[in-house]
Amino acid sequence: MTSRKNKPDASAADQEIVISRVFNAPVARMWEALTELDQMKQWYFDELSAFKPEVGFQTQFNVHSEGTDYMHVWKITEVVPEKRITYSWKYAAIPGESFVTFELVPEGNEKTRLTLTHIGLETFDPDKHPNYARKNFVGGWTHFMDSALPEFLEKKTDK
Repeated sequence: MTSRKNKPDASAADQEIVISRVFNAPVARMWEALTELDQMKQWYFDELSAFKPEVGFQTQFNVHSEGTDYMHVWKITEVVPEKRITYSWKYAAIPGESFVTFELVPEGNEKTRLTLTHIGLETFDPDKHPNYARKNFVGGWTHFMDSALPEFLEKKTDK
């Protein structure tokens, strides 16, 4: 049996992040949280100044963290309303391009499975740019999926 690590594309496969969670919110509610600017700013990136779930829409925003600026550059590449949205995720300061996909699947009437996939992290050359290492993205996505988004949804539901 051949180990995955011996395959030429192992680096890309090893860098991929997939996180799937079930949330206590219907698909329509989840879609709003993922695509409406005012809601995204509450749980995702409050630095966002513009966002439209339309193929070709581009935005950029700066996140300042621990003395470093991270100018995010996003471009929407796929939109299937209330099912899936994908955008390219780049940084102005370094070469590379990754892609983030949020996929929604209903689980009954009031719950939704959200699967986040982030591919292409190896293009940021984390050996040369250690701040862009996979573990840092895992930490960020875990925070969003396990804390920030569920807390936002609970707060919104309680109103």
